[in-house]
Amino acid sequence: MVKSPVVTGISPKEGPPGTRVTIRGEFLGNKSTDLVGLTICGCDCLLSAEWKSDKKIIARTGAAKGKGDIIVSTRNGGTGTSTVQFRAYYETIGPMKESAVWIEESPMQSLAWGRRSLAPTGYTQEDPLGLSNEGNEKKFPEDLRDLFPDGSGDLSQENFMPGWFLLENHHATSFEDLKAGLSYLRRRVESQKEGQLSFLKSNAGSVIDQLDTLMTLRDRITQDNRVHGKEPVAKLDKGIHGSIDASHELFKDVLVRKEKADATRAALSAMSRHKFLFCLPNTVEKAATKNEFDIVVNDYARVKNLFGKTDVPIFRKVLEEVDIKILGIRHQLHGKIKEMPQGVDQQKRMIKALISLEAQQAGTSVAGKLKVDDPAWDAIDARAKYLEETFLKAYEQYSEKETHGNESKSRIDPTVTPMRVQFCEEMTEIAASQFPDLWRLGQAYFTGELRGAAQPKPGNFKRIILTAIEQFCSYLRSALLSSSGAHRSLATVAAPKGLPSWPSVNPSLNFLITWLPHCLRYVRVSYATLIRLDLPNEALDIVMKLIDELRLYCLSTILRKANERVKKLHERETWELTVTEFAGATSLPGKLREILVEAIDDAQAACLTPEVRESTLLEPQSDGQRELSKRFQDILGSFCTVLETLALQRSDEDPQQAPMLSQLIGFPGTLLLQQQQQHLGTEEDKRGSNASITWEQRLLCCLSNCIYCNRHFFPQLGDLFTRHNFPVPTLAIENSRSTVNALFGTLLDMYVEHKSDPLVGTIEPSMYLGRFQWDQVAPSEKLSPYAHECLDNLVSVYSEIFAVSPFLLRPILEPIVQTVAEELARLMTCVQKFNVNGALQARVDINVIRDAVRVYSNETAKSFFVEALETIPAVPESEARIMEAVKTIKNNIRLQIMCLQVVDP
Repeated sequence: MVKSPVVTGISPKEGPPGTRVTIRGEFLGNKSTDLVGLTICGCDCLLSAEWKSDKKIIARTGAAKGKGDIIVSTRNGGTGTSTVQFRAYYETIGPMKESAVWIEESPMQSLAWGRRSLAPTGYTQEDPLGLSNEGNEKKFPEDLRDLFPDGSGDLSQENFMPGWFLLENHHATSFEDLKAGLSYLRRRVESQKEGQLSFLKSNAGSVIDQLDTLMTLRDRITQDNRVHGKEPVAKLDKGIHGSIDASHELFKDVLVRKEKADATRAALSAMSRHKFLFCLPNTVEKAATKNEFDIVVNDYARVKNLFGKTDVPIFRKVLEEVDIKILGIRHQLHGKIKEMPQGVDQQKRMIKALISLEAQQAGTSVAGKLKVDDPAWDAIDARAKYLEETFLKAYEQYSEKETHGNESKSRIDPTVTPMRVQFCEEMTEIAASQFPDLWRLGQAYFTGELRGAAQPKPGNFKRIILTAIEQFCSYLRSALLSSSGAHRSLATVAAPKGLPSWPSVNPSLNFLITWLPHCLRYVRVSYATLIRLDLPNEALDIVMKLIDELRLYCLSTILRKANERVKKLHERETWELTVTEFAGATSLPGKLREILVEAIDDAQAACLTPEVRESTLLEPQSDGQRELSKRFQDILGSFCTVLETLALQRSDEDPQQAPMLSQLIGFPGTLLLQQQQQHLGTEEDKRGSNASITWEQRLLCCLSNCIYCNRHFFPQLGDLFTRHNFPVPTLAIENSRSTVNALFGTLLDMYVEHKSDPLVGTIEPSMYLGRFQWDQVAPSEKLSPYAHECLDNLVSVYSEIFAVSPFLLRPILEPIVQTVAEELARLMTCVQKFNVNGALQARVDINVIRDAVRVYSNETAKSFFVEALETIPAVPESEARIMEAVKTIKNNIRLQIMCLQVVDP
């Protein structure tokens, strides 16, 4: 910190105006230009000041009077203090005494100057007290001018003071002598009051001397008249004038040269003393060329302080030239503050210099030639336009590169940064580097640091800030969000007004997954920079909206990528029954869980974790929650589609219909086994490890997956969201459960139809094999062949289902049993005539079949069995025989019945 100057000594300590003094002290400046003020006893002495060092200054005193301080002012230290004083006084100056200031002539001096004194030069005035000076030769020890600042000890002066006279001439005289001197002075005064006669008597000698002098003067005049005539004065005057003319002629050239030399010396002396003023035009011009505008302002302020009110023509002329130079510098400054790019500190210095120069030049003849309403506002407007142009230039540059196909390089080489990502990095860097300068410049303007005479414009500055931020966000939206058709539902995205939209190159999901979080991080860095500037919430909310849209887009992209992976799960199905808690379910739901966990973790790291001033993206009833629910439902829907695809995926070798499992009508089991082995061998060549899985088994696995997802897996997915403190998409889960339930019904009908049609189709041919007729039945205690075959086929279907998933037994066997019961009821109804043995055999067959499938018979199936029995004619007293036959047959086929009696889990 620069210290204030302090004056500690001055030599001499007193003197009249014009005294050359040496001032000593500390912190008096580091160079001559640092000295900006010097006053001695209240009088400005800067013009005569000569700076020697930081501890010494030489100057001449001004027309001051009395004691006063010596105050030194420097450029950096300000106004200083003084520990000593200087006493200024006026001397009694005669006409031949040199003086640095003009002294008014008194009447007595004018009289003395206008005539030749006849008194001898050594005349001393008589003491008015009539006392001797013996003992008073020694000077009075104190300075009488301090005791009598407005008085004098000279009897001839108007401000004569007796005290001064007595102390100066009789300070050692005794009191008795002074009383005697007073009596003498009174007597003299009384004697002057007497009449003319007494005056003549007392001055008779003097009167006689005067008469003698007059007689002598008369004789001399008479003698001169005789010798020189009666008009000697005319001849004398002529002679004097002739002598003057001769002397002038003789010394004319010398005097002219002397006058020129004196004028030259005076001019050189004036130029030397006022060199600062005369050199100022060139000085300020050189300083302006070097951009040292602080020096220009200080020098101009100094010259206006020293010579602003001067009436000297040459000084006025130089000042006018300086004003013209300053006017040109103001023009130059006004242009420079609008030049971009440049640092905000440099811009602020130039604005301050321009405001200072404009204020100092007010009231001059050139003041109205340059009218700058508000230089600080012009600088703000120029910086805002430059920021806008920089945004536009970057947008056009990178969009043109992408139009020319540079984006394809990044698709081929993943290490190459795409154009839209480079554009995002460039834009965020521009915003983080230039926007703070615009904001700080505006704050300096509104706090008064850069304000001139014009009134501030807060509304316009707010509009500039909001416009700049809106443009920044619009450009980024156009580049990052406009090209994705999948995201158009999230936000309305359009190119900035007047600009072509970003080239419509749809980025791949791999591109979005890789680079979109990267772009989001860059935008967040810019947002953090804006937060540190303490911008108003209205401005920050604009960027916050862009960040929320990017976060939402990032979330949507991650979930879309997960959806794409889910759609390809059918390629990863191995048909391994790895779910221990639900028999028949494959590893497919577990793979879906892995994809969802990975997607949620990626979303958590990339966009779901809020940063400074960011809100939670998945707030209730928010766009984020709706997007999450929609995308999650799409993923589960895709999974259901995968299940359906796997269930319906059949090769040419897969049988379009189940073979008729009937040994009675020509389809023995050995032939069926050979057909299955042929199918398995063909599938093994095509699908490798999946060759042992038939289409019926795959269909059963898909049915098991549907039940597992509906009952267990889909409800458990809510735990994934709860674990990350995310809202559970309940609606999406319930809709997906409905979808998978509907898919289950469709696939179940398909499997039931696939199995029941061949099974039911074998009943009638097997029943009437060999031209069998119910009215020609012989007595028998065995089960009919068609009933045996029907039960064997049901056991076969049961075993196929049980091998995959016991949970599917009841859903599949119930409709098949119902179909079998319906077919038996139809066949019994179509029989035209039963004999007694035929009626007994039919009742035994129906009862055995009904009892064997009782576990999987629904009410409809039971009603069909009842209908079949009611159709058969009753045989009197046959109930016991029928029950005995049924019991015997059931004992013989107890293995089949035991299989069909196992209840599903």
